[in-house]
Amino acid sequence: MTTISPTAEEVTTPVRAAGPRRARLRWAMLAVGLAVALSLPWFVYPPLALDILAWGLFAVALDILLGYTGLLSFGHAAFWGGSAYVTGLVALHTGLPFPLAVLAGALFAMLLAVPIGFLSVRSSGIYFAMVTLAFAQMLYFLANQWRDVTGGENGLQGIPRHFFGIEAIETEPFYFYYAALPIVILGLWAAWRIVHSPFGKVLVAIRDNPARARALGYDVRRYTVIAFVQSAGLAGVAGGLFAVGHGFASLQELNWTTSGKVVLITVLGGMGTLWGGTIGAALLVMLEDTLATSGFEGIGLVTGTVFVVVVLAFRKGIWGTVRDLVARRRR
Repeated sequence: MTTISPTAEEVTTPVRAAGPRRARLRWAMLAVGLAVALSLPWFVYPPLALDILAWGLFAVALDILLGYTGLLSFGHAAFWGGSAYVTGLVALHTGLPFPLAVLAGALFAMLLAVPIGFLSVRSSGIYFAMVTLAFAQMLYFLANQWRDVTGGENGLQGIPRHFFGIEAIETEPFYFYYAALPIVILGLWAAWRIVHSPFGKVLVAIRDNPARARALGYDVRRYTVIAFVQSAGLAGVAGGLFAVGHGFASLQELNWTTSGKVVLITVLGGMGTLWGGTIGAALLVMLEDTLATSGFEGIGLVTGTVFVVVVLAFRKGIWGTVRDLVARRRR
């Protein structure tokens, strides 16, 4: 009995064909995502649309640390809220255009992340989460006590949206959304470049087996600190845009519940996917807004139930589960 073995050309042809198909699918997804982002304020209230952008970028920032490095941070509210306050102070006291104020807030978040990162990465697992939470709570109490600068419980109010004297952007939330959208897209692109670079591959190796990565010669602590600082910078961009969009920065932005909410969004959408952060943000923000406008008081009960259902039924989150189903059908 003779067997006919496939030739090398027959074996490699499907592999070659998969590359262009994957590239076309990626470009199609990007086009759909851009179309949704451009049309979002036409279908929902513009400030709500901006919340989806800001929380989506915040979740993507956390996903660099949680999904790709394997570290759960419960202290990312320090970078979101710290940037919100610095962005507000810069916008109030200097009159700079809001993109520069947001940049100042992001730089502050990265500087703040350096000592926190060096001290936190010495631990792992639940200990890492608790250390980051402790630092975030320290910043919360500092902002609460430093009333002359932060406004204490009243927060910073009346944060302006200066944008080179363009009145429509400074006064209308609809136009401000489109002024903030390029900044969010740039932040998402930066996150994509980070995780798809050789540096991102090392992060995944550290997540999967830190001892093996260390044996291969990689400085695990240094890579982790750099990822921590990058994640904090993107979280700072999101927090600054949130503060400018709403015109205020409050202690709520520094509270531990903010860190818990972004973890919920990341897990809901799917860890280690990037797309999951934006999808999870859209679902949770719109769900909370719908419940709030309807007068429902048990919002936390509903969101907690959704979280439990997703964790039990969709172990990889919504987008991660959909991605695996599509890949399985294609195979």
